[in-house]
Amino acid sequence: MKIKSQKDFWSGLMFVVVGVGFAWGATNYSFGVAARPGPGYFPFGLGVLLTIMGAFILFEALTIETDDGEPIGPWAWKPLLTIIFAVCLFGIMLPRLGMAISLPVLILITSLAGDEFHWKDALISIVVLTVGSWLIFILGLKLVIPLWPTFLTA
Repeated sequence: MKIKSQKDFWSGLMFVVVGVGFAWGATNYSFGVAARPGPGYFPFGLGVLLTIMGAFILFEALTIETDDGEPIGPWAWKPLLTIIFAVCLFGIMLPRLGMAISLPVLILITSLAGDEFHWKDALISIVVLTVGSWLIFILGLKLVIPLWPTFLTA
């Protein structure tokens, strides 16, 4: 069997592997019932849907002919490493410096990962996402996430 689209083949395979991983990991949790879902209900359903979507993409990659086989290009190392660094830094900063500082730093660093960086766009994203996260997670859902640095609130 010949792969007719490399991009679709590898992305479909990734979706299948991640979907199976989520569904399998969710079996360690209680499912509950549809009226009162348990902690394993949503990840299992998401894993199954992701697996089905990946299977369709894999099927298309093996059956639908493309002109050049859509080869995979080189890995974009700078964006990949920049985003991984930013997420790790956010995880370290959040408990110590709070959401008001950690989230803008995360957004600023990840916006530097792209080829086109504009201060205006980054600042708008910082304000909208920080205020939105505060409204949703702290005010709306009442999650215990520090908003300000621990040395200011102690």
